[in-house]
Amino acid sequence: MKIVKLNIENYRLLKEFSMDLEKELSLVIGKNNTGKTSILSILDKFLNEKNKFSFEDLNIEFKNEFESLILSTSVQDDFKPIGIRLKIYIEYDKSDDLSNISRILMDLDPENNYVVLGFEYSINQSDFLKLRSDYSDFVVNEKSKFENAKKQGQGYRIKSVKDFLQTEINTYFKTIKKSLEYDIVEKKINESNFIDLDKESISLKDVINFKYISAKREVTNKEVDKTLSKQTSSLYKKKEDSTEKDEATQNFKDQLSDTDHVLTSIYEDLFKDVIKKVKDFGGVKLNDSDIAIISTLQHKELLEGNTTVVYTHDDHKLPEHYNGLGYMNLISMIFEIEILVEEFKRDKDQNPADINLLFIEEPEAHTHPQMQYVFIKNIKKLLGEGIKKDGGVNRNLQYVITTHSSHIVADSDFDDIKYLRAIGKNNVIAKNLKDLSLKYESETNQYQFLKQYLTISRAEIFFADKAILIEGDTEKILIPTFMRKVDLEEGKDDNYLPLLSQNISIIEVGAYSQIFEKFIDFIGVKALILTDIDSKGDLGKKDKNDKVVLEACRVGVGTETSNSALNHFLPETTWNDLKVLTKDKRILKTDSSTICISYQQEENSYHARSFEDAFLNLNRSFVTGNKKSFNALKNHDYLDDTTKDAYELAEECIKKKTHFALDILYNSDDNFSNWQIPEYIKSGLLWLKED
Repeated sequence: MKIVKLNIENYRLLKEFSMDLEKELSLVIGKNNTGKTSILSILDKFLNEKNKFSFEDLNIEFKNEFESLILSTSVQDDFKPIGIRLKIYIEYDKSDDLSNISRILMDLDPENNYVVLGFEYSINQSDFLKLRSDYSDFVVNEKSKFENAKKQGQGYRIKSVKDFLQTEINTYFKTIKKSLEYDIVEKKINESNFIDLDKESISLKDVINFKYISAKREVTNKEVDKTLSKQTSSLYKKKEDSTEKDEATQNFKDQLSDTDHVLTSIYEDLFKDVIKKVKDFGGVKLNDSDIAIISTLQHKELLEGNTTVVYTHDDHKLPEHYNGLGYMNLISMIFEIEILVEEFKRDKDQNPADINLLFIEEPEAHTHPQMQYVFIKNIKKLLGEGIKKDGGVNRNLQYVITTHSSHIVADSDFDDIKYLRAIGKNNVIAKNLKDLSLKYESETNQYQFLKQYLTISRAEIFFADKAILIEGDTEKILIPTFMRKVDLEEGKDDNYLPLLSQNISIIEVGAYSQIFEKFIDFIGVKALILTDIDSKGDLGKKDKNDKVVLEACRVGVGTETSNSALNHFLPETTWNDLKVLTKDKRILKTDSSTICISYQQEENSYHARSFEDAFLNLNRSFVTGNKKSFNALKNHDYLDDTTKDAYELAEECIKKKTHFALDILYNSDDNFSNWQIPEYIKSGLLWLKED
């Protein structure tokens, strides 16, 4: 039995949200403020019922709609309950024990193996009418308070409908739990046919058990911190209460009993004076009662406050707070997972729930990349056995991990990943990364390349707001500097964040930027593709069949481009048009993203073919003036020959492109003001800088 899908409505950023869950691990990723914590929070509020809902939990759009409804003068005749909703889709098979869900089954068709649990924090028509009437009285009362304050020369702020709802919402909104009918043929829910679980006194505690480890963990490395030591006590208590008869546990109890006997004889002598004083004061009646102090070591309480986790270094035992915060966080999390697994097992006379769901928030906190790799590599092994008890009872354990760590993503199974993306300001959607394969159905090799590349090299793009796709090492070295130079010199009067303050991922894609088009659309980021015009033309070369072979050449004598990205993104553009294509015609909108293709344009009466000749065209004097310290250069005298253009200099003077890029940085002044950025790069970065 497992949860296969969650549907959430009107909860914080989750206006109309749906997310599939895997049988074991579901790795939830996404940028900040995409609702990862909200998923945990709504599950906790509905399933564990520890915290109440508040007005601030309502989705902003829903708040506005609800406030308008309150202030309107009419009510719909078919007013249906409105509010926060959670639906949990459960799938079972023939091997599952159905005894716990028998009372909530809505369809006995053997082909229908779904149960849908519905949770609502909602308001019905009668409560809504009561709310509106009470709010009318509230408005009258507020006006009266204002007038009274005015008469006394005092100020008073009249409270709004928001103020009213913030304090009174729980008077009118109620929590409801249902089992809803699921139509297996239409694959949809029949909202009108349900079992009210509260009215029928049906508990879900044996159906779903939900626990979590919050990102707000208590681990610190302060001297007073004893988090790990306290956890050893909690872990013992859970294990001691379980059904497993552990030999070590029994030995512990036996030793405590022997110790009690020894300590009691010591206490008799240690406390004899005070006992005598008690007798002298008549605290004990002669021949009636007596008093003694004996040892009663309790195995559970003994560990708490008397067990210390240490770590050893060169035969020295050092306190737990001497350890790095990252190690403490990792150790504490493993301890906590062990404690929660024991809690999932329940007490000796109880079976685990049918579904056990564990939510772990941001396991990467305070840990370095290597530790993050180790965590995600081992978590499946740690939790994969599920919940096992004596007597053959075994339940599956589903676990959701949320993360901002590209290192965890890079070492995860692509098919486990759920990508959360904000749509507008008040809604979020979740996508299964494995569904991306459907977009590459006809290009399976491309999908395999993309999957391997992203999980091995560039997983950080999943957490970026924007992306720059570059061809090679030269751009990789220089783009951060170009961004810094743009921040220093350009757009000082605009209202946009500096480029280096934005969440921009730089991805080296070689000649494969076109493969990333569907992926960029899938994750919905704004992307700049920096590439070369790569002109080729007839320079007189022919093949063995006397057919013209086009070769790399100056743009001025070229007849077409060899650049696969330009041929892909601008397939209908002729060569002559390509050379003069304005930026607005190089901006492509997909379903959920915008891509700008940027390549060399004519500048200073010269049209460059590559970055190197574009840079030399603008900065020849800078390179010439520093040629002795440009280690990437050869044929230094060519730089002084005015008959040689930038194309020839790039071809004949640069030994290695990456070294040339490093030379540019080495010879730059403090503000990079002694050279210029080629226009195609600068204009692309300024476009990317905009919201």
